[in-house]
Amino acid sequence: MSVKTYEKEFAGKRLFIEFGRLGGQANGSCRVQYGETTVLINATMSAHQKSVDYMPLSVDYEEKYYAAGKIKGSKWIKRETRPSDEAILSGRVIDRAIRPRFNHNIRNEIQVVATVLSFDGVNDPDMPALFGASLALMTSDIPFDGPIAGARIGRVGGKLVFNPTYQERAESDFDIVVAGTANRINMIEAGAKIVPEKEMAEAINAGFNEFQNLIKFQRDIASEIGRTKKELAIATLDKDLIKVISGFSGPKLEKALYAPGKNKSEFYDGIGQIKDELMEYLKEQYKESHELDKKLNEASLIFEEEIDRIVHRNIVDQPAGGEKRPDGRKLDQLRDLSAEVGILPHSHGTGLFNRGTTQALSILTLAAPGLEQWVETMEINLTKKRFMHHYVFPPFSVGEVGRMGGGGRREIGHGALAERSLEPIIPPKDTFPYTIRLVSEILSSNGSSSMASVCGSSLALMDGGVPIKSPAAGIAMGLMFDEKGEKYKILTDIQGPEDHHGDMDLKVAGTKEGITGMQMDVKVEGISPEIVEKALQQARKARLEILEVIEKAIDSPRSELSQYAPRVETIKINPAKIGALIGPGGKIINEIIEKTGAEIDIEDDGSVFVTSVTPEGMKKALALIQEVTYEPKAGDEFDGTVVAIKDFGAFVEIMPGKDGMVHISEMSDQRVNRVTDILKMGQKVHVWVKSVDDTSGKISLTMKPPRR
Repeated sequence: MSVKTYEKEFAGKRLFIEFGRLGGQANGSCRVQYGETTVLINATMSAHQKSVDYMPLSVDYEEKYYAAGKIKGSKWIKRETRPSDEAILSGRVIDRAIRPRFNHNIRNEIQVVATVLSFDGVNDPDMPALFGASLALMTSDIPFDGPIAGARIGRVGGKLVFNPTYQERAESDFDIVVAGTANRINMIEAGAKIVPEKEMAEAINAGFNEFQNLIKFQRDIASEIGRTKKELAIATLDKDLIKVISGFSGPKLEKALYAPGKNKSEFYDGIGQIKDELMEYLKEQYKESHELDKKLNEASLIFEEEIDRIVHRNIVDQPAGGEKRPDGRKLDQLRDLSAEVGILPHSHGTGLFNRGTTQALSILTLAAPGLEQWVETMEINLTKKRFMHHYVFPPFSVGEVGRMGGGGRREIGHGALAERSLEPIIPPKDTFPYTIRLVSEILSSNGSSSMASVCGSSLALMDGGVPIKSPAAGIAMGLMFDEKGEKYKILTDIQGPEDHHGDMDLKVAGTKEGITGMQMDVKVEGISPEIVEKALQQARKARLEILEVIEKAIDSPRSELSQYAPRVETIKINPAKIGALIGPGGKIINEIIEKTGAEIDIEDDGSVFVTSVTPEGMKKALALIQEVTYEPKAGDEFDGTVVAIKDFGAFVEIMPGKDGMVHISEMSDQRVNRVTDILKMGQKVHVWVKSVDDTSGKISLTMKPPRR
């Protein structure tokens, strides 16, 4: 392919696209440059089908340190290793935007790889990578029902900013990424500083309108250089088999799906039993057929679609108020809620939140400022992170057996969503100088465990005495469309079949005043901005109900930290004294730590954070620090020790390592002929600071009591 280039202005910056110079073996490839940030996107599809019952799509977002002109800071490992959490989250954003636009019956493996080649420090590579993923697929021979596009929206000084710089994002009221097609929104990822629903909906709508010209741009390029799409062997479902399965399973499923009083395990056991009965029935019906195995495999897909059809029909096709949900709730009704605090006996704070059979136990740990997490990525120079939320999803939480260990992409994504949703309520470091870690253990899961983590974490923070602004809570909203994608119903607090067979999963977290976090995925083309606004308002109603339950368990942060939590005291010293406090090779500060058992962290502005688990250690550490960094001023008085005698006066040590001179004329109101007539070495003497030289810092002392 000859080299082809295209360019366009988007959000006030140059968007440049190149085909044909880099790569060439993938099914589709393009280089996208936005500002001076450059991403290479390759889309590849395997030639043969994989024996799986899902569409095998994967998205990899590769950050390269060379892109930012950096060498990895690790002393031992300089090459890139596993992707950072930030890279995983960027890959998930792309995946969630493009996945709904594939035929889900495709069984050929499809992989999209976005490699960041250069990073200008101003423009985030994730937006050009999202655009490039769609464009690489559009111009490839991979079947893809695109294009999709996206935009990031911020608000600085009351004005919306599209694809804001990092500096603008730091100043913004919210950070929203919205993606979709020409007609619908299909992905949202957002964090906000407690922003009302209406303002969030308006910003999302503005972003949707803004990226429409990128949709047209892709279509124009694809019409010029796009390849003919491959015709994959995607089997159409046997209409006669559909009738057989619907006739056999439909009535049984209708009964099993809406059986009251069953728990999750009993519910799915019932569905599984119907499927087993169906398979035995089909084996008997088609025992003479040479296509028996094929029909049984196809029957599994049809069985799932039959459940999908029943669930949709009983909600979308029913009149308002007559809708049927599997557990009998109304569309806007929450499952049973409960909240507790103080669950664990020897912790800094705990919260237990239950919504139906979803259960999150959140545990708070407070630590010294020095235990902040160091973060280094291609985008971020080595920096510190003082608030962390980690999400743990063991297999037993869904009644399964599986591998335990480090978190996968799902755990990282859910943990980050909860962390983003909690961040706005965390007190600033200058008022609460602790490193804060929350861990949400999902002990039982049946819908929206990430939002249960937000609720449990709010409980744990208040139980631990962290002075949060106000508690936050979260809820998952669902949606059911009719077959034409026109008529719809919004569901509050989705679970089980509503989650699996529904058309949308919208998670919304926030306080009473507004939204702090959002995430949306769809299985259909998407939803309109109007549906977004309605869903946010319905989510607000649910959130307020949840917050009432939380506040009944604990209505405000405890006045005191847990007896097991360390205490942190902050003092300010002259930055010029930092060297004296540290001492040569860290000698002084290490001696203080050894003597007191306290942890001491020093910042460049002279802030000193002392962390101790005992009052005695804290008191002693503060006294020693004040001794080392003390700056005397006129009028201060001390009981000192004579350490040197001269003809003109004596030197008196007023604090360890710090002395001043008492001139012979300052030893008495009477005339003194010789210093030794008054003082001798080692003598204890009471002195006052007379003056301190501004240039040299030399201290003049007097033994004469100041006149009152």
